[in-house]
Amino acid sequence: MSSGPAYNDEKGSSLGEPEYGHDPASGGIFSSDYKRHDDLKEMLDSNKDSLKLEAMKRIVAMIARGKNASELFPAVVKNVACKNIEVKKLVYVYLVRYAEEQQDLALLSISTFQRGLKDPNQLIRAGALRVLSSIRVTIIVPIMMLAIKEAASDMSPYVRKTAAHAIPKLYSLDLDQKDQLIEVIEKLLADKTTLVAGSVVMAFEEVCPERIDLIHKNYRKLCNLLIDVEEWGQVVIINMLTRYARTQFLNPNHNEILLEENPEKGFYGTDEEDSKQEEADAVVLPKRKPYVMDPDHRLLLRNTKPLLQSRNAAVVMAVAQLYFHLAPKAEVGVIAKALVRLLRSHSEVQFVVLQNVASMSIKRRGMFEPHLKSFYIRSTDPTQIKVLKLEVLTNLASETNISTILREFQTYIKSQDKDFVAATIQAIGRCATNIDEVRDTCLNGLVQLLSNRDELVVAESVVVIKKLLQMQPAQHSDIIRHMAKLIDNIMVPMARASILWLIGEYCEHVPKIAPDVLRKMAKSFTSEEDIVKLQIINLAAKLYLTNSKQTKLLTQYVLNLAKYDQNYDIRDRARFIRQLIVPTEKSGVLNKYAKKLFLAQKPPPVLESSFKDRDHFQLGSLSHLLNSKASGYQELPDWPEAAPDPSVRNVEVPEWTKPSSREKRKEKVEKPFYSESEGESEPTESADSESPTTSESEESAGGLESESASESEEEESEEEGKSERQQKKKKKKGQKEKSKHGDESEDSGHSEGEDKEKNQKEEESSSSSPSSSEESSSENSSSESEPEENSDSDPGKKHKKKSIAKLPSGSLKAKQKEISLLDLDDFSGPSVPPTTPSPNTFSKSLNLDLQGLSLSNSNLPSEMSSPSLGRVKTYELLHRLTGEGLSVRYHFNRRPFSPDQAMVSVQMQFTNNSDMDIRHLHVNEPKLHSGMRMQGFKEIDVLQPGDVASETMGIDFCDSTQAANFQLCSQTRQFYMSIQPPVGELMMPIFMTENSFKKEQEQLLNTSTGKLMGMNEINEKLTLTEQCRSDQAIVQRVMSTANLGRVPCGQSDEYRFAARTVSGGALVLITLVTKDNGAAQLTVNCEKMVIGTMMAKEIVETLTQ
Repeated sequence: MSSGPAYNDEKGSSLGEPEYGHDPASGGIFSSDYKRHDDLKEMLDSNKDSLKLEAMKRIVAMIARGKNASELFPAVVKNVACKNIEVKKLVYVYLVRYAEEQQDLALLSISTFQRGLKDPNQLIRAGALRVLSSIRVTIIVPIMMLAIKEAASDMSPYVRKTAAHAIPKLYSLDLDQKDQLIEVIEKLLADKTTLVAGSVVMAFEEVCPERIDLIHKNYRKLCNLLIDVEEWGQVVIINMLTRYARTQFLNPNHNEILLEENPEKGFYGTDEEDSKQEEADAVVLPKRKPYVMDPDHRLLLRNTKPLLQSRNAAVVMAVAQLYFHLAPKAEVGVIAKALVRLLRSHSEVQFVVLQNVASMSIKRRGMFEPHLKSFYIRSTDPTQIKVLKLEVLTNLASETNISTILREFQTYIKSQDKDFVAATIQAIGRCATNIDEVRDTCLNGLVQLLSNRDELVVAESVVVIKKLLQMQPAQHSDIIRHMAKLIDNIMVPMARASILWLIGEYCEHVPKIAPDVLRKMAKSFTSEEDIVKLQIINLAAKLYLTNSKQTKLLTQYVLNLAKYDQNYDIRDRARFIRQLIVPTEKSGVLNKYAKKLFLAQKPPPVLESSFKDRDHFQLGSLSHLLNSKASGYQELPDWPEAAPDPSVRNVEVPEWTKPSSREKRKEKVEKPFYSESEGESEPTESADSESPTTSESEESAGGLESESASESEEEESEEEGKSERQQKKKKKKGQKEKSKHGDESEDSGHSEGEDKEKNQKEEESSSSSPSSSEESSSENSSSESEPEENSDSDPGKKHKKKSIAKLPSGSLKAKQKEISLLDLDDFSGPSVPPTTPSPNTFSKSLNLDLQGLSLSNSNLPSEMSSPSLGRVKTYELLHRLTGEGLSVRYHFNRRPFSPDQAMVSVQMQFTNNSDMDIRHLHVNEPKLHSGMRMQGFKEIDVLQPGDVASETMGIDFCDSTQAANFQLCSQTRQFYMSIQPPVGELMMPIFMTENSFKKEQEQLLNTSTGKLMGMNEINEKLTLTEQCRSDQAIVQRVMSTANLGRVPCGQSDEYRFAARTVSGGALVLITLVTKDNGAAQLTVNCEKMVIGTMMAKEIVETLTQ
């Protein structure tokens, strides 16, 4: 550093001034010169905002570097009313830091802060509230309360977040405001934005953690928002929900605990007792209901699981403790891998994680056994990390892995870190205590350590051997003799005391050596440590009782020495033992029982982990780390005996959320690819994926990315609302249902009949007057294409979808029919070259648009049901080397998946490159994110060498680009697969006129209660490449990026496309306007912000590459 506190007053003038003149924030501030900061004060007093801004930047930099800038408070506070927003922001940052120290000066500007609360800029409003709450003066409590209440209703979520931060500050200043603050907290808990959620839960924890009734209505919302809350907010919410769940749900492991306890009750009983026990069990067991997890309990576990992949160690640790305290025993194992990943982090993180792993590994040892090698100790680990890893390894030791662990321990004993070596020896002793099979091996190894040159190693070994010998003393008398010989060499008090205790306790095994040891100890009694002196007295007493002939005089000598020792404990012990073992007239009957008192059989010590009883503290808390209750710690509640009422978490659906009759009519048109079976399939999903309220689904769909659970709710409520309309349509659908069961020839015949009718209609429309030709043709196309696209009652659409869905596994005839539908000769427009067919591509001019609309009748249905004929991009799923001869490729064929219209159709191609048959290829164990579904392909019985098989599978990605993971299994192997869709493949094209396209956009801008209320608009400016400025190139590139439908456009420089997402039916409108020199403006309108943003990004990349 260029300067520091070492620069005293004398050096300040010589070393401080040059730097002060250059930069006041870099070192000269330690000078005692009275002119210090004068230039900053002049800059703050100037009339130029640029100078003020520069001064504030320097001052804030000083604060960031830990320098004291409190002397500048008067000069800074004068600028609180500055009109420059940037200056005002920095002034507020400064005031937050020093307002508590300079309260009087800060109070002078309180009116300015109140004006700042009304500022149009949200950052200024938030900054003013932050400064106001930093002034710790009780006189302004009413003003602060009013400001917090107003900020809690602010339009900006950032200001509401700041209000939540101010609540604990006000509460600590005046506890009497608790009731009013709880009202504000209740209001903020109902906030639907992720920015506020974490802060208000923190305020809830500080002010009223006992008021769990405030959480009931917001529980499901908090669970659904959790994935999008900022990291530290996630930690607070997860810890709060852990305690909430312990009060509201039943223990998922309760039945397992009972089953573990029951066998022990009648184990030693007689036959009569056993029969009585069975009768009692027969009465009790029927009353015990099988455990069924509450859907809200499952919701919490499911929504926190993805956070195990968080980059923030605190979030991972919070989820781990939640699973440990709340999850069923069979599901807790998922946290092990995430915790092991954290062990690659900094040593501070490792320390906290290992503390918690040590506690977990006592009760759930099997969870970490697969990761045993991750706890091996590195030479670079700090001592505290080494000791904790030793603790975990000892907890994980079992009959199967003890040989591996002991080999590791042998290496650790050679370490230069003496504390670590001592801990290793203790760990060996614990392993020997817990596992009988290796006790002798460990004991022999520890005896060998007695010849070690290091006295500390020998001393620790003696202490551990003493504990092990208590278990089988008769078998190891030779070890006791060996240790007695070490008494002259070992100087560590604890080790000497342990040897003396062993000799005294088992003196009958070494009758010749024990008296001699007492003789040596009597010689050095006065120079020994207190702990050794006590054991010498005990040894003398025991030998007096067992071998008084040889040791009577020695015992009297030792007791006389102890009688005058400086330590009163030793004096008391000597008097007590003298009265107990030496019979006199005054001594009572106790001396008769002296032998029983001193030489009673003592139970062997149980070597337990120091972490055994720590789990009553919540894992991850400071109290757990310190193993004592810290200030502010909240106890983890016990599980309830009976489940509380789950209806308290139900939220009433407001009337305004129900769809109007106008919206219901629109749904008819705007639900193109949904079949009747979808409504029937949704309720069959597990209770885990259900979210009971519509209001929550609207919250999550309003600006969050957790749409999967909410959209299924909306669709269910919409379908209930449409039940009457569906009943009226049953008669019309009768013909469609019959046609579904017909063969392909009937399908094609039926579609040809419809094509003829359409031809006649188009001819009539073309015979109208030229002035109305444009309008009539556009209306005709909309009247014909929209019902076919959007109405479920048209049988022709069903026939074509069915024939196309059968194409991959169908016959050659079906393929020929497909090609004939897309026959390129029918296209008379010159803008469509025969080499790159694109039926969705319309010509640029209006005449060609009309020609495109009056093409032969087979073209339009084929456009609806077939993919965009751009370049089909294939992806490699399994390489032939990895798959041992089996290679798998896939592509998105952009056709509706006939079994379920809400699924994306994925075409898979299997090739057998080996010289052996591959049998029974099928999909197994799909591991999907919440709400996603998968329908695998039909099992391939045999794939012979050189054969290629093609199959189609459907995946409901829930309008997200998250990967679908599954296993591809053959008779002999399993391969883990992952399919991740591009955002453009999550759509199906729809066709509309230019007027209806514009109408949908206008509803977004002008209608506040319309269907597209939540739709977002993304605008991007771009420059087209030279190769991408022709109509054909633009259309082809856009439609190769996404599965879109082209909308006819009257302007020569505009291109419009429309589609709906396959799963949720969200509308996607894309407009591209070209300008001079290749400049262009891209506009994407989409109900879902994430899809719209990703779509815009992909199209820009395609057009600019």
